[in-house]
Amino acid sequence: MILGIGVDVVDIARFEAALERTPGLRGRLFTEGERDLPPHSLAARFAAKEAVAKALGVPKGVGHLEAEVRRDEDGRPEVHVTGKAAEVAYGLGVKRWHLSLSHDAGVAVAYVIAEG
Repeated sequence: MILGIGVDVVDIARFEAALERTPGLRGRLFTEGERDLPPHSLAARFAAKEAVAKALGVPKGVGHLEAEVRRDEDGRPEVHVTGKAAEVAYGLGVKRWHLSLSHDAGVAVAYVIAEG
């Protein structure tokens, strides 16, 4: 059963400019495993973090570091949640996450489904 859906779109050039303008932003938005990726990948991951929050109903107190995008053994992106995000997901009955990322024409998009 689908418990939540989230989608987010990020302008890659604008996001890259924000990263350059504010050097500490990478550390506030991305886990250690994400930080060294190129800007278009970071933009897609930021969109995924926002989409996860939307799929959870945008709960207060959930931070960007509590949703991480990793790759499975086949290279597919997957969502891992911790902290408050994991608590909310557990409370909703989320058993599985589905994630799709894309970037083209200067835009990154993420689509997330929380399944129970």
